[in-house]
Amino acid sequence: MAPPRARTRWSALAAGALIQCCAGSSYCFGVYSPALKASQRYDQSALDAVAFFKDVGANAGVLSGFLAAWAPAGRRRPWIVLLAGAALCAAGYLPMWLAVAGIAPAPLPLMCAYMLLAAQAQTFFNTADVVSAVENFPDRRGTVIGIMKGFLGLSGAILVQIYRTLHIDPTTFILMLAVLPTAITLMLMYFVDVHNSNERYNKKFLDAFSLIAVTVAVYLMIVIICDRVFMISSAVQSVCFAILLLLVLSPVAVAVKAQKTESIQHEEPTSEQRIGLLQEEVAEGSESAGSSTALGASNQDLSAGKENLNVLQAMGKLNFWLLFLAMACGMGSGLATVNNISQIGGSLGYTYKETSTLVTLWSIWNFSGRFGAGFISDHFLRLRGVGRPFFIGVTLLIMSVGHAIISSGLPASLYIGSVLVGLCYGCQWALMPSITSEIFGLNHFGTIFNMVAVASPVGSYILSVRVVGFIYDMESPPDDHGCQDTGVQNMVLI
Repeated sequence: MAPPRARTRWSALAAGALIQCCAGSSYCFGVYSPALKASQRYDQSALDAVAFFKDVGANAGVLSGFLAAWAPAGRRRPWIVLLAGAALCAAGYLPMWLAVAGIAPAPLPLMCAYMLLAAQAQTFFNTADVVSAVENFPDRRGTVIGIMKGFLGLSGAILVQIYRTLHIDPTTFILMLAVLPTAITLMLMYFVDVHNSNERYNKKFLDAFSLIAVTVAVYLMIVIICDRVFMISSAVQSVCFAILLLLVLSPVAVAVKAQKTESIQHEEPTSEQRIGLLQEEVAEGSESAGSSTALGASNQDLSAGKENLNVLQAMGKLNFWLLFLAMACGMGSGLATVNNISQIGGSLGYTYKETSTLVTLWSIWNFSGRFGAGFISDHFLRLRGVGRPFFIGVTLLIMSVGHAIISSGLPASLYIGSVLVGLCYGCQWALMPSITSEIFGLNHFGTIFNMVAVASPVGSYILSVRVVGFIYDMESPPDDHGCQDTGVQNMVLI
């Protein structure tokens, strides 16, 4: 029996999932933003300006899209995109750490530039991993996008668990954000590649990746809640982190098992395997026919997906701008919430531990939305003919309810509201790339979905910097850049 290949679609999916697990450093802004604000003596508007450049960097991934679409000798090179992301991560967080540590102070414009570079790395990691996954599993794009986006959403909680296990201060945490994602990406980027998507695969292994993602999310939620309710010792915290590490690494075992199984099947299938493959072909053929009918009924513009439009052609379509507007409202308001969650919590009397817990839990809700939206939208599209844009409308409606709950200032309103907003925010990040690939095709998918993602920082700038930050500073005492109790009542405009 020939040994399994080192690089297959499964190894690419596993390596991409591991990179995604540490790529979401921008979601940890709420953990170190108080240290950044205090060390640089920023007011809330200045801190929101830094947060805005974080949002621009983390969402405006047009450059990464162009680099991902570049195919020298007719073949894409995702590792080049990942290498560029690793360089940006180190180039952004290292000087930021030097500034916060007091070693090399930086003025506000330079700090914004550091944050832009650090956050831009996330788009390079995300684009390489998502585009590779969609091209390797084009018939399950909703599911694999949910997996990739889900692990990215969990990365904030994973990074915070490392921060708490190591008992480091927020300044050292910034240094960790410079080193850890860079090192892991450099180790794994070799395995992330685009492979022949015409080869058959066993869906049970894809389901195993989904199960791992859900397991990690549930485990993290249990650990976070227990840490909030009980006094957990350092030894127990270390054991909990070791278990988390094993769960995060388990996609590697699934990839190895899948590669071994496929290498055996490719050699000489038995008569029983031939019958099983034939049955799978018949089942998938009928499913594909149903899916095609559902797609046609739910979205008349899906025929444009066969045209494989480039970014300029896509921007000439009404669908592009409708999607852009929806994302500006949804993602922009979600970012305005997570960027100001520490300040909102402080206004309501929450402790620093409670607000950092909210930041970690946000990652769980973010994951649940990303993973759930991808899986559920695939299900309803294939079996019920319900288009993904319908779910965009539902998430925007629920998100509005969440913002209203937060603005009420009632007891536990921040917990309840952040759950709804985090879930819907994650849903939109899974639905938007899927809709983009179905409408505009796969050839320039990375560039187009990153162009639509620019709507997120645009909406965040309007709502977070121009609305929330302005009202927060207006309500704060003149000599104190802090707000208590009544400040949140006036943040209803989120």
